[in-house]
Amino acid sequence: MTEQTETLPAPHLPVVRLRVPTHEDAFAWHRLFHDREVMEFLGGTPAELSMYEELTARQRRHDAELGFCLWTLLDEAGEPIGFAGAQPWPRDWGPTGEIEIGWRLARAAWGKGYATAAAHATLERLRAARVPAVTAVVDAGNERSAAVARRLGMVLSETFTRPGTGAERRLAHCFRLTL
Repeated sequence: MTEQTETLPAPHLPVVRLRVPTHEDAFAWHRLFHDREVMEFLGGTPAELSMYEELTARQRRHDAELGFCLWTLLDEAGEPIGFAGAQPWPRDWGPTGEIEIGWRLARAAWGKGYATAAAHATLERLRAARVPAVTAVVDAGNERSAAVARRLGMVLSETFTRPGTGAERRLAHCFRLTL
């Protein structure tokens, strides 16, 4: 058995930790993401606590079954500031059957390098789990997340129109990276 290590982020990026989400993290995620700016490109309306309870439970299953999930993202002090990780694409449109890498941070954590550092740590974990490639589906208007995808070396490969009516129908860019 070989020892697996995570590559540390570049010196200019903060140190982050990723942990499998606990039931208590549902409450933290609900609190951190109960912000219209955070949810702007995800429908605009903060989600109910029950959605985060289901999401954290599903991520614990993903970790147990797949070896990866959307992990709780902790800052240098060990405080939750969001999530980052990967999961099978959960929708019936877009990159069906592929693994999506993603991140969502509390507004107070934006612009500090946490998303990029967490995404790099996620890629290392996915390589260790022998995931061959990842996608990142980013709302066409979300330049901050698109910039993170580009910093990872991801390439824009497709554009989808999200299903829905009115404001729900938005363009989404699909970035890809072979690991």
